[in-house]
Parts: sequence; structure tokens; C-alpha cells
Amino acid sequence: MSVITSTPGQLQVIKRTGDVAVFDAEKISVAIGKAFLAVEGQQSADSSRIHDRIEQLTEMVMNTFNRRLPSGGTIHIEEIQDQVELALMRTGEQKVARSYVIYREQRASARKLTGANHHPTLQITCANGQLKPLDLGALQAHIAKAAEGLEGIDVQAIIDETVKNLYNGVKESDIATTMMMATRTRIEQEPNYTYVTARLLRDNLVATGMEFLGLPADTLENDALETFLKKGIALELLSAELLNFDLAKLAAAIQPERSNQFTYLGLQTLFDRYFIHSDGVRFELPQLFFMRVSMGLALNEDDKEARAIEFYNLLSSFDYMASTPTLFNSGTLRPQLSSCYLTTIGDDLYSIYGAMRDNAMLSKWAGGLGNDWTPVRALNSYIKGTNGKSQGVVPFLKVANDTAVAVNQGGKRKGAVCAYLETWHLDIEEFLELRKNTGDDRRRTHDMNTANWVPDLFMQRVFEDAEWTLFTPS
Repeated sequence: MSVITSTPGQLQVIKRTGDVAVFDAEKISVAIGKAFLAVEGQQSADSSRIHDRIEQLTEMVMNTFNRRLPSGGTIHIEEIQDQVELALMRTGEQKVARSYVIYREQRASARKLTGANHHPTLQITCANGQLKPLDLGALQAHIAKAAEGLEGIDVQAIIDETVKNLYNGVKESDIATTMMMATRTRIEQEPNYTYVTARLLRDNLVATGMEFLGLPADTLENDALETFLKKGIALELLSAELLNFDLAKLAAAIQPERSNQFTYLGLQTLFDRYFIHSDGVRFELPQLFFMRVSMGLALNEDDKEARAIEFYNLLSSFDYMASTPTLFNSGTLRPQLSSCYLTTIGDDLYSIYGAMRDNAMLSKWAGGLGNDWTPVRALNSYIKGTNGKSQGVVPFLKVANDTAVAVNQGGKRKGAVCAYLETWHLDIEEFLELRKNTGDDRRRTHDMNTANWVPDLFMQRVFEDAEWTLFTPS
């Protein structure tokens, strides 16, 4: 829809096409004149009566808006047309008014057929900085496509909520976020909205990813595989060995429609933590992600294309999902695929701090850690080298806890470390209090999981209500 802006001495109109032009009394006169000619024929063009009536009607319309907006403002073009109709009716020109109404309806129908349905006041800022009207038809088509095949989705309500939260001059890239906000808040009312939100997020990811890869926005993920791999290799994020596959065969196996299975939380988690990115731009798309992981897993297989496709079908259909380190690292320059590393800490400083170094390096590449601290001597045990007494296991556990927090898992998620201690260890009682929020915070490990390693003998003593002895490994 068009918008007319009133300023002293001049009216400006933003047309339905988005163009800006001067809109004055003469243009209103022309519109009224066409209505008269449609009723009385071309021979009336030279009639002084008609000219006088057009001038009178034009003045009535202009005076209405001059009174309403003496200092300028913004009004819909439909309001001007409404005032023209009202003026025609007040002056007894019912036939001309009827002709004018029919003409407006015909124009509105023509715009619907051509898909032109612009918001009357809202404009969006394109990537090149230019303004254009918000296309409500395109907005509706986008949301309707995301809701396709899902029950309980109110497309018009999403459109209304989206438009309500937009402002004039909003960036085109921000509209997708506003649409997702409108659908995300409805998930609790109708679970199917999670799929709508995920599809809107997927569309936004594809648009951003294709732009980064230098491909048209409507490019399918099948056709983007080779470009994606070469870009990832050029940025030193992916292994060059991935180009040794028959890429055409793998591209043909990609099924973009499988991304419709994602819930919003699932896809948002992949976006936040797993997709390959450069300078904050996620250019790895959902199905390219599954294929990249599958290719990394199949690198050393005899028929690697067949195995990669087999892996891809399992992952993309959600029949099976690999562990986080595999999803992070498969197909990259450092393909560390293991989830957990279990180690035993020796009873000397070289072993203890060597384990800290190992923990840091393993955590960097997304490994979870499990350390058995049972061999380390207990509190107040004798230290032969210094003729002193040991501080026990707990202070070292605090260091291990803080190491996991500092390194985390390659900057992608929080570090995960677990400490084990057997039940007979003299420090077991203090060990069991490590996760408490009370007491000396220097002897607490709030980010570490702890596990009491219970032997059968302890359970037998419990069953017999017998005594249990604690002692130090040293």
C-alpha cells in the first residue's frame, strides 16, 4: 500500500512500488477527473461545470488533510481515496462515487493477482542500504511454507505478531529473527510451532550460508557441497582429504528436506555449538554438516563413498547420532573422535601436573575426562622428600576443576571432568563434600563431577552392619 506524507507546501507519496514522488492537489484532481470521464464520457472533458466540480472536490479533500495535519505527517493513500469518495457523495455525485469505488476494487484485485501486497507504512532496509516496502505477500508465503504439513498453525497470527514487532526502516536481515520470535513463543501452546521455528531458522541459515559461499540464495545444499568443502579447506577448518571423495555421488545423496525433522531446540543447538563458522558466520548448513561428519568417518574405508552415504543416512534421519567430539572434529584437520578419557593419577607432583597438562589438551579437543585419584596420599601423610605433611587429594582436585573451566572444550562447550576416589581412602569424607555450597570455597569443586568408587567389600560390611576402615595409599 502507498503512503502519503504531508509537509507544508508539498505532499510526498511513497508508491506501492516503493518509489518516492511529489503528490499534490493536481494529482488528486486528475484522479477525480478520471472518475467523472468514466461516467459522463470523454465529451465532458471540456465542460466548465465538470472543471468547477473537480476543483471544488479537490479543495474539500486538501482542506481535510490540512486541518488534520497542519504541521505535516503521514497518512495512507487509502485515506485520501476515502475522502474523495466522501466528497463525491456529499456533493451529490453518487454515480461518479460508485464508478470510483468500482475502480478501486478492480485495482485492489489486480494487485492481489500480481502478488503486490505491501505494508502501508513499514519499509525495510536492504543490504545495500536502500529502502523498499515490506512485502506482506512474501512474508505470508514464507511462513506458510514453514507451516506446510503441520496442524494447529495460525499463519495469519504469526504474520500479525511479526508485523507488530517491526519498525520502519528495520534491516531485512532482522525480519527472520522477528518471525522466529513470533513462532517460538507459541511452542508451549502448540508443539508443532517448534518445527515452524526450526524451518524459519533453517531458511535463515541457508540464506546466510549461501551468501558467504558466493552462491545464489536458492541454491540447494546438494549443489553447494563442493563449494562448501573448498571454502572450509581454504580457511584451514577442514581436511583437504575430503576432496578425494566422488563429490558428485555424495552430493546426489544429500536430502535437504530432512532438515524439516529438526525441532527448534535441536537446530539452535547445532547452530550455537557445532556448525563450522568463520568470523561469526555459520556457513555450514544442516545437511552439509551431516555429510561432512560422515565423510570424516569414512575416510579410511575401502568403499568410502558407500560408507559415507550409509553414515549420512543414519545421521540425517536421526536413527543414530554420533557423540559430540565426533560431530565437532570429524573431517577437520584434527579428527579427535573420542568422548571420554580415563586416567589414573600417580602419587607424585610430576604425575599430578602431567595429568593436568593431559587434561587440558584432551579437553581442548572436546574430550570428557575421568581421573582416578585413589593412589594419591591422604591429608597429613608423610612427605619423605621435604620431611613434611601432605595436603591430601582435595587441593589438587580444585586445580583440576579450574583447569576444566579455563580450557573448556575447544571454546565450544563447558569442560567435563569427573574425579574418582575409592571408599577406603582416608580423604573420602572430605571428598564427598566437594560439591557442597557451604564450607571453605578453596576446598570445593563446583564444576567437577565426583564419583565414590564403591567395592563389593564395603557393601558387604554395610549389609553386616560391620566396621569399615579408612587408610592412606602411602
